[in-house]
Amino acid sequence: MSSESIEPTAFEQAKDSSKVTVQASPSAGTGKAKMKGRKVTVFYGEKQALFDVDIDIMENEVTALIGPSGCGKSTFLRCLNRMNDVVDICRVHGEIIMDGKDIYDRDVDVVHLRARVGMVFQKPNPFPKSIYENVAYGPRIHGLTRNKSELDEIVETSLQKAGLWNEAKDRLNQPGTGLSGGQQQRLCIARAIAVAPEVILMDEPCSALDPIATAKIEDLIHELRENYTIAIVTHSMQQAARVSQKTAFFHLGNLVEYGETEQIFTNPKEERTQGYITGRFG
Repeated sequence: MSSESIEPTAFEQAKDSSKVTVQASPSAGTGKAKMKGRKVTVFYGEKQALFDVDIDIMENEVTALIGPSGCGKSTFLRCLNRMNDVVDICRVHGEIIMDGKDIYDRDVDVVHLRARVGMVFQKPNPFPKSIYENVAYGPRIHGLTRNKSELDEIVETSLQKAGLWNEAKDRLNQPGTGLSGGQQQRLCIARAIAVAPEVILMDEPCSALDPIATAKIEDLIHELRENYTIAIVTHSMQQAARVSQKTAFFHLGNLVEYGETEQIFTNPKEERTQGYITGRFG
């Protein structure tokens, strides 16, 4: 480890990209791992994208995955709900355990898994349907409601949890694509929440949003972790510091360091982590 250290004062003010303020509230989680990755290795054809990743995604906490472009963080995120299954040349080895069960076992129902582990993508992708139908789609196809009133309740509750109800309640029959970018992303979060997931994965959910919309999504993440386990990929170290309780730093397909967010940003154990956080590479 280099003798050079990161002074705590550098994290008290975020004046430039190498100075990060850790603002996330302390852990209020259960202290249990909701998902465990063990020796997770991924190949795209002959190219190896991840190397023996061991990591715990803690229940009712936000885990941020950070690192340079192409380092494997999004690949790992997609392993958590088997989104890589749709890539023909992708092979995943190792174990990802959720509630004591390897999600890659042959008897696992992938459709049910993806209801339990929802996903919010980089760019808002509402269906070309009304706001109401965007949220109602999942509960309807999964048979979660018995009648229209139950479906109405799920739609309203999901939009409320996503912080969108007040803005959308008078326009539920209008296209979801007519919302602003930030509203569309909150609609996608409501859509994910509507099927009662246990884990929400977010792949750079704010990269296409302006600062005001980003702040709303970050506030929403704080609220959601009371009821959900969240893993988020972000290129913004400031965002990782603001929203997460745990941070994992990936580099060249390896998990370099994983720990409490404050420790990662103020006293990293690995020289590569320090180099990335201070902007010396990446």
